[in-house]
Amino acid sequence: MPGLGGVFESKNFQLNCAAWSKLRMDAEQKGQLETLKQIEVTPDKIRCGPVTGAVENIGFSHERDFYYPYLKNAAEAGYGLCVGDGCPDEKLHYGIDAVKALNQTGNSTTQKAPVKAAFFLKPYPTERLEERVEWVKPYAEYIGIDIDSYNIVTMRNLVNLEKKTAAQLNAFRAKFKVSFVIKGVFTDDDIELIRQVKPEVVYISNHGGRVETRIGSTADFLATHAPELKKYCTQIWVDGGIRTLLDVQTALYYGADKVIIARPFIRATFDEEKLQLV
Repeated sequence: MPGLGGVFESKNFQLNCAAWSKLRMDAEQKGQLETLKQIEVTPDKIRCGPVTGAVENIGFSHERDFYYPYLKNAAEAGYGLCVGDGCPDEKLHYGIDAVKALNQTGNSTTQKAPVKAAFFLKPYPTERLEERVEWVKPYAEYIGIDIDSYNIVTMRNLVNLEKKTAAQLNAFRAKFKVSFVIKGVFTDDDIELIRQVKPEVVYISNHGGRVETRIGSTADFLATHAPELKKYCTQIWVDGGIRTLLDVQTALYYGADKVIIARPFIRATFDEEKLQLV
């Protein structure tokens, strides 16, 4: 399931999941499948997805219960962390608190360096967005703007989100001097935005099929546009229907630098604790 708010009868969610195997078939036809399968996948190539809405989308009784176990397990596996934003604001605060707690426990991660995360903020008006940056900055390895989330069906009429312009994104980046991610890159207009902003990271995503956008998969968008996007950023991240080691290798083969995974990690984290937490 794509979670609450899947649009177009969850078409893009289904396409996301199916497209990775089709790309492998393309590689096989070109005699490149064995090369693809030889790609080494290390934990630093993977990040857990920026998930919020544990009550709405996963079935939790209490939103707070989700964040720490999810991020803790990812950190202990050596994966990078991503933290999402949501409505109400407590969803972002729970993510911040979880990263803070990982640093306080000291032994919750295999890494000796402070635990930091990539935080993805919704495209609020400037004043509110800047307030959020101050909340996350002490714990942020990257800060990203979720450019497509103004169009999430479930957030309409709840909060005031904006379709950000290149000028607004450049002003944000210049003011805060952070390693900047543009998340939700999935259309030709988004590519033009990337040309103008040149963020450190381009994050290809259609929000798991939960935004009203063109019909298509993140896998196909990556395969088609990665060479062009690489001209304007230092890294490409991608999510959407990535479920297996072969899916990860396929994404890396077609140009991704890091792969973002959510649902499998949620399942792996909470199966044993389901009775206590859900």
